[in-house]
Order: sequence, then C-alpha cells, then structure tokens
Amino acid sequence: MASLPPVINLQAFEAVARRRSFALAAAELHLTASAVSHQVARLESHLGVRLFERSAHGVRISVAGATYLSRVGGALSAIATATEDLRQGVSNSLYVHSAPSFASQWLMSRLQGFAQAYPDISLNLSAAHTPSDFELGQSDIDIRYGVPNWPGLVVEPLFEELVLPLASPAFIQAHRLKRPEHLLGVKLIQSNVSVVQWSDWFGKFTELRAPDRFAVRFDRAQMSLDAATQGLGVALESATIAGRHIAARQLRPVFGLDKAIKVKAHFAVYPAKHGKRPPVEAFLSWLHGEASKS
Repeated sequence: MASLPPVINLQAFEAVARRRSFALAAAELHLTASAVSHQVARLESHLGVRLFERSAHGVRISVAGATYLSRVGGALSAIATATEDLRQGVSNSLYVHSAPSFASQWLMSRLQGFAQAYPDISLNLSAAHTPSDFELGQSDIDIRYGVPNWPGLVVEPLFEELVLPLASPAFIQAHRLKRPEHLLGVKLIQSNVSVVQWSDWFGKFTELRAPDRFAVRFDRAQMSLDAATQGLGVALESATIAGRHIAARQLRPVFGLDKAIKVKAHFAVYPAKHGKRPPVEAFLSWLHGEASKS
C-alpha cells in the first residue's frame, strides 16, 4: 500500500476531472484554486504522467487522466459511501449495479416490494453500461446484459426473453404491417447494444436481407422503446423489458409472439464470497422470484 497517493490528491483530481474546472473543484472541496492545483500537481508528480492539459481556454483531461479516473473514481465513491454508512450506523447495506435499461424498465417498478420485504436492508442502486469492478469494491451484485463471459464470477441467468419487432398500434395500422417483408418498407429502429440484431431476425424468419441503414440508432433499449412508442419506427427489443409499454398498449408485437428469438441476456453476476452475505442472499432470492413472474 506504500505506493498509494494521498487521498486528498485523489479527491482534488476527481473533482477537477468531473467539474472540468479548478475553480469549481475548489469551491466544492472548500479549498482555494491554488491549493487544488498543487494537489493535482503532486499527484501528477507521484504518477509521472500529465493528468490534465491546461490552456488559455481551460482545462481538459488527458488520455492517461481519463483512464486513471475510470479506475479510481468508483473506488473513491465506494470509500465515501462506506464512510457515510458507518457514520449513520448502517451495517446491512447492499450495493447493486445494473444495466441502465434493465434498471429503469424492469427493476425500478419492483423495488418497493423488496423494500417492504426487507426493510432493514439499505439498498444502493447504480446504473451504467460499463460493468462494475468488483476488485474496487464498487458493488455487491452486478446485473449485466450481454453474452456471458465473466470468468471467476458466479453468473446466474434471470429469465428467458422474447426479442421481437415492436411498434405502436397506430404505426402498425397505418403501415398495414402483416408480413415480415413489409418491414422493408418502413423505418426500423436500431439498438446498437442488443444481443439480437435485425440481421439475426431477418435471417431467421425471412429469406430477405436486413437493411444496412436505419431511421435512428440508440445505445439503450429504453430509448429504442420510447422511439417506437412515438411512432418513429419498429424496434427489435425484448418483450420482457418492454413489458410496461405493452401492458399500457403503447407498443404491440408486430407479428405476435411466434416471430420472436429466445435469448437469455440478463444475468446476476457476483464474486462467490459476496453470495455469503445475508443482504446479497436476500436480494438474489427476491430477484429470482420476481424474474420467474416475468
């Protein structure tokens, strides 16, 4: 641990990187801009690299600085949260990280049930595309989306999903969508991060080639579903994640459920040692119970 830089240096670096300003970082840390600059300079000297590019136009984080921030930012957040928990006397805390669309479209609407069933557990939920780094202590459980390839971790599938074309009832009626080939005559919505792409769907259910260009592209299922709800086109998404849209009749499977590709793409991931903690056991039991209802 002798190589660790002083925490105050790291705090100054993180604040400047996040605020993109020495003055704003200084105000946040209740220091002078000069003091913050000295702290960052000491860290740069300790690391032997430039963390920021300074110019008359302001401050810009360097490539090395951005890489370093991606590693230490979460660690500082974990330290701050753990410190606050200890101060508040919270001993039964649980840190869950999730893929964004799963968190917003599926998990959030069910959390009240978990809170009622386990009132003594203090739940902390974060969401981002990048997986949680367990070595940095960022979370107890990570709910990940994609093809499972996470060696050294326990990986538990949550449910089987039907990925299929979805559109608003008005869009389906206006364009008279009745057969798969009709999709070539309308705007399609591309979900860049989906494990099932339009080329997969066309290859399975037609002899046609999927289009190379799309009306709009998104990096989150939530945005693709919202776009389809607004009538911007047809989305290829999970009926499970789109459950609320379908229940509210904002979206409808274009060709019914038989033109769907079945996948297991959402997983609860965690180190084996985490699974021995009672809050983790409780959340996993609750999570699988909710998933079985889907």
